[in-house]
Amino acid sequence: MNITIENILLIGSLLLLLSIVLAKRAFRFGVPTLLLFLVVGMLAGSEGILGIHFDDPKLAQFIGVVSLSFIMFSGGLDTDWKSVKPIMGQGLMLSTLGVLLTAVALGTFVWFVTDFTIYESMLLGSIVSSTDAAAVFSILRSKNLALKTNLRPTLEFESGSNDPMAYVLTISFLTLVINQDQSLVSIVPIFLKQMIIGGIAGFAFGWFSKYFINKINLDFEGLYPILVIALMFATFSATDFIGGNGFLALYICAVYLGNQDLIHKYTILKMFDGLAWLMQIILFLTLGLLVFPSEVWAVTGIGMLISLALIFLARPIGVFLSLLPFKMKLRRRFYISWVGLRGAVPIVFATYPLLAGIEKANMIFNIVFFISVTSVILQGTTLSVVAKWLHVALPQKVKRIQENERYILDLPKSVMKEIVVSPQGFAPGKRIVDLRFPQSAFIVMIKRDGKFVRPGGSTIIEGNDTLVVLLDNEESLEKVNEVLLA
Repeated sequence: MNITIENILLIGSLLLLLSIVLAKRAFRFGVPTLLLFLVVGMLAGSEGILGIHFDDPKLAQFIGVVSLSFIMFSGGLDTDWKSVKPIMGQGLMLSTLGVLLTAVALGTFVWFVTDFTIYESMLLGSIVSSTDAAAVFSILRSKNLALKTNLRPTLEFESGSNDPMAYVLTISFLTLVINQDQSLVSIVPIFLKQMIIGGIAGFAFGWFSKYFINKINLDFEGLYPILVIALMFATFSATDFIGGNGFLALYICAVYLGNQDLIHKYTILKMFDGLAWLMQIILFLTLGLLVFPSEVWAVTGIGMLISLALIFLARPIGVFLSLLPFKMKLRRRFYISWVGLRGAVPIVFATYPLLAGIEKANMIFNIVFFISVTSVILQGTTLSVVAKWLHVALPQKVKRIQENERYILDLPKSVMKEIVVSPQGFAPGKRIVDLRFPQSAFIVMIKRDGKFVRPGGSTIIEGNDTLVVLLDNEESLEKVNEVLLA
């Protein structure tokens, strides 16, 4: 069946509905939902039940980049700096040196067991070198798996921040495959330029985005998430235009914004959470449509060998060597090594060789697809079991609040006070978002001229306003007074 204007909405909506219904059933049996989305796409593809012919790597790559932008940005917004700060060093080592070591280790193995050239082998290793943010975020959160000693922030930070490194390695080794006359040293300037510009642009766009979101005065709350989407794509495209790594800039910008006071922040977070799920479904459906199962079946033997080498050899090498400078229990290192989930990101990266037209592009794509599927099946379904076996899981009764719940459940609620705003203080004329109110306090209502005003981030405080404030404790009242008087 060919996709036309007349049937694309019907087919798309039916595939979405089918994916969501099957995902709900599959969750009860411990099957990762992302795998179901992929299977639905394959069943609808040219060799499946619906017979939809889709063989456009360029369109698939475009959909992949857009989807990954939403997924990575949403993950960055949900990253709590307080939980990430203690493991920042470990996370950065895993997302940089760990990815590089994984790519080199697997590339060397592929070079020994196949007829690939050394650069083709390193290209394959680079494509599957990073853990997949969509897979890690969705599986850890859907299983409600609580882990000891900052393991979960480490895993989520690594998966959210290591795709840029894998992207740079993929582009670099693809350049060497295409241009056989270039040396390995020639890709070093490309690598440094991508990472340095990407990092600087991420912080710059994060600062600018916060300023712009809080200063612009939009009449409708629903426009703020759309504004953030525009800033998100501007961050990615502008960074890419000046030669930086757009994915790195995107993630840094999102982490910065997620830990700042923003107008209508809760609305923005919930909107991006829903969009991230939608993009995950669309991405996996698209990649399922793109693949031809018969071609993947043809590489089952070598694909399984490389997949097992990645899981049990290359990934452990990358994790253990990159974490050598840190004191960490052995079982924690083993678990980090096991949560090396591959998902949609490697498949998207595998479309770059297809578009470049290199000789072994189709074989690389099919092997990468096979690796991603086996990783989700083997590792994704056993995260809880392995966590209990290694004694790194928290008991059910002491599970911590999930990151995406902290803005709802972590509100101060033990003390309520009414505070009159002094006309001579710092607060009059300021918006709530500009007050830098302590996190231990929350304005729930404002009394003004005998009427009640519902507070929001853009609400301007006036002199003699009476603020109804919820506080953690009496000590929080001192911090509030300091802010109001300044």
